Amino acid sequence: MRAMVLHQQRAPLRLEERPTPEPGPGEVLLRVRSCAVCRTDLHILDGELPHPKLPLVLGHQIVGIVERGGSRWKPGTRVGVPWLAWTCGECRFCRSDRENLCDRARFTGYDVDGGYAEETIADERFCFALPDAYDDLHAAPLLCAGLIGYRALRLAGDAQRLGIYGFGAAAHLIAQVAKEQGRRVFAFTRPGDAEGQRFARELGAEWASGSDTAPPEELDAALIFAPVGSLVVAALRAVGKGGTVVAGGIHMSDIPAFPYELLWGERSVRSVANLARRDGDEFLKIAGQVKLRVETQRFDLAEANEALRRLRAGELKGAAVLVP
Repeated sequence: MRAMVLHQQRAPLRLEERPTPEPGPGEVLLRVRSCAVCRTDLHILDGELPHPKLPLVLGHQIVGIVERGGSRWKPGTRVGVPWLAWTCGECRFCRSDRENLCDRARFTGYDVDGGYAEETIADERFCFALPDAYDDLHAAPLLCAGLIGYRALRLAGDAQRLGIYGFGAAAHLIAQVAKEQGRRVFAFTRPGDAEGQRFARELGAEWASGSDTAPPEELDAALIFAPVGSLVVAALRAVGKGGTVVAGGIHMSDIPAFPYELLWGERSVRSVANLARRDGDEFLKIAGQVKLRVETQRFDLAEANEALRRLRAGELKGAAVLVP
């Protein structure tokens, strides 16, 4: 099989021929139909997330067809594979319904090989059934952009005036879910990104502007998907008393010092760490009921380096998806 392989962080991926992986007990072999590109892939590639398995096949938003292995899925079934690849089931987090914080968790495209390949293996317990309403290209971004975005939205509680900072793959999906739930969406893009602001309004945002701009009214909560620490401070300025700021990424630049008065008034700042299978079940059920507009740009497998470059440069609208 062909795969794009990372041998060294801060170096391009290499297109290689590799043996087809062999599934172990409880694992399934999947023929990859599509794999969306995530900012976390960039953080691994750029060395911001240290100590990945090397050599490594990146990619954790995988749509694949079960070829063989395991007992949960019949051969020929289409499934999705997310970031969370395995948990121990024994630590205090797993035993308290917080498997996303598992002490020994393994992650797809980081600790185990992922989907920048023609075939991959996955733990059958951590695969999801996918809604039929989405083809392979448009189902892939649901598996991280959608799932992590949904967990961030859950942590915002019942906030009605919702700010979203960084209008990329996750934000463009979650803005639609929030709108469907009757929330009011305020979108923040890179300053001067008129196209991104237009896109946000198309997807239901009632207001969109640069992240250097104050919203027209106080927010109840803010979700931050851009990996920029200073946005935490900006979001704290934008939310009212009792408001929540949720950082939705696995990596972020340092948060600058800020005066306590921005936090006072029972405002809170919290992060999202990974996802739990419950999040996947809930979100994919919603995605099956509400046909989300999933904006994608298709790339061949061999074009993975270009897709990553364009993501880093902010040149993508929606999500990049690799198709072997």
